Amino acid sequence: METLESELTCPICLELFEDPLLLPCAHSLCFNCAHRILVSHCASSETIDSIAAFQCPTCRYVISLNHRGLEGLKRNVTLQNIIDRFQKASLSGSNSPSECRRERAPRTPVTMSCERVQCQFCEQEPAREAVKTCVTCEVSYCDRCLRATHPNKKPFTGHRLVEPIPDSHLRGLMCLEHENEKVNMYCVTDDQLICALCKLVGRHREHQVSSLSERYDKLKTSQTLEANLTNLVKRNSELESQMGRLIQICQQVEVNTALQEAKLKKECDELMDIIRQRKQVIAVKIKEGKVSPLSFIIPSLIAQSKATSVIVAMATASSQVLIPDINLNEAFENFALDFSREKRLLEGLDYLTAPNPPSIREELCTASHDTVTVHWTSEDEFSVGSYELQYTIFTGQANFISLYNSVDSWMIVPNIKQNHYTVHGLQTGTRYIFIVKAINQAGSRNSEPARLKTNSQPFKIDPRTAHKKLKLSNDGLAMEREENSLKKSHTPERFSSQGSYGAMGNVYIDSGCHYWEVLLGSCTWYAVGVAYKSAPKNEWNGKNSSSWVFSRCNNSFSVRHNSKELGVEASLQLRRLGVLLDYDTNSLGFYDAMNAQHLHTFNISFVLPVSPTFTIWNRSLIILSGLPVPDPLDCTEQQDCICRPQGESPYVSGLKLNQ
Repeated sequence: METLESELTCPICLELFEDPLLLPCAHSLCFNCAHRILVSHCASSETIDSIAAFQCPTCRYVISLNHRGLEGLKRNVTLQNIIDRFQKASLSGSNSPSECRRERAPRTPVTMSCERVQCQFCEQEPAREAVKTCVTCEVSYCDRCLRATHPNKKPFTGHRLVEPIPDSHLRGLMCLEHENEKVNMYCVTDDQLICALCKLVGRHREHQVSSLSERYDKLKTSQTLEANLTNLVKRNSELESQMGRLIQICQQVEVNTALQEAKLKKECDELMDIIRQRKQVIAVKIKEGKVSPLSFIIPSLIAQSKATSVIVAMATASSQVLIPDINLNEAFENFALDFSREKRLLEGLDYLTAPNPPSIREELCTASHDTVTVHWTSEDEFSVGSYELQYTIFTGQANFISLYNSVDSWMIVPNIKQNHYTVHGLQTGTRYIFIVKAINQAGSRNSEPARLKTNSQPFKIDPRTAHKKLKLSNDGLAMEREENSLKKSHTPERFSSQGSYGAMGNVYIDSGCHYWEVLLGSCTWYAVGVAYKSAPKNEWNGKNSSSWVFSRCNNSFSVRHNSKELGVEASLQLRRLGVLLDYDTNSLGFYDAMNAQHLHTFNISFVLPVSPTFTIWNRSLIILSGLPVPDPLDCTEQQDCICRPQGESPYVSGLKLNQ
């Protein structure tokens, strides 16, 4: 029912429509509210009959009046019938919209004043004490008079009843700027109570407003001392819990240290046992090498002693008894112990630790509109088993620890063996945070985070949108006026305005930060900017609410939107126009790219994707798209690293601007 009630509420008085008028723009308005609008437009010496037009408060459409004035407008009979049925249905229960409005109305505490409020309808003396005050009627009622003179039925269903309020306080609910107008809105921008005329024609017409009941609910539910105390107690509990975890960590470190020391002693003892075993084996081999030559010499000496007595007689036989010379090396010259390999292994014996954190080399990183190549180095690369690359979109969070702990938002590339990696499929014109983790068997360590970003979205001129008297060249990056161009078929998306020749880019942007430049040459009549797809193609860009442009007309520069122009100071030598579109922060900036001079910035509440748009009246222009945002213009994140673009900047060869 509340949703239906909001559809039946007048945008001026914020009450149910009463005698609604049907405006030509299809919106409705109370007759009395429309009359108040005309009164607000009258000068002191004018009459209401002299007012010939006024704006619809909902859509700003200009309503023209004939000689009959407001009486010449049609009554919205259907809407009035719906309101009558709605009010009858609301009387069937206590949960009716009017009752809900009464319940939501700000109740003035009894303690705000010691003044006794008397009923203003009682005939007896003294009058009975009031139980309710009607803010709409500005009258206080006792319980009996309220039931008798102010029943909950038409026309009183839309009135607001509050706790009894003295006359002095009731007068305080009147508007300070418009006489005899009741306060019925709250200006959020100025933190002030206002009336409907303040919003419609006063100084609050461009401000954000809310209803009194909504503001009352926000104040009622704002933080109180009890809530703050609860938060402090909760914070203290969290700190105590964190201290407990730190103590547990310290204790665990002590236990782990003792375990590691015991493990180290065990490993060293095992190494010593191996060394002792090898010592025994090698000693046995040396002893065997000593005995082996003697086993050949001793038998020979025995044979020589036996043959001494008959040496002469047995000369011939002795030659047969003597064994040939054996190649024996008593100095062990061909026997050596090689401990070089073991020495190297023992010298390299150390406690295995996690590798040092790698360092991301931002000056070596490159980017395109949808890829980033990350390079890094590591001091102890030989001890790294593999690398892991983590990245996520940078949202501007100052507390990096909380961002890192949000695991769900991070993309992870594991088991990288090289010191560089290219990430594909990224969003254009978007900042990312990258972290490299070095990993081995002992653990891992992270690099410092690096903030890198992709380049702007590259685009060309969409030939389907180009005016039939425009000639496109250089692969859709240049356009020039050509009266004798080939006849093109007319389509709804093609520009067709007389005297101005426009075209749009072949992309629609709905996120990220993008930068492109326009080479103007000697063109002195042009308009450059962005537009929704729905922008009219039969009129100049900037002449409607769907396009925003920077324009030059001979020696005059201006910015234009919705037929409103604002002069801009710029050099007549402007030859290179930079355009910075930050869709996420709702801004569109124009710059003199040669002199790094800011010209103008639109603050836009984008509701649809936008496309670059270009219009010329003479000469030609060239587009450079897909560029990185220059450092002087990257004011939203001065610490961001702007990667070098992959390859050279777009270059136009063999093409000259018309002089």
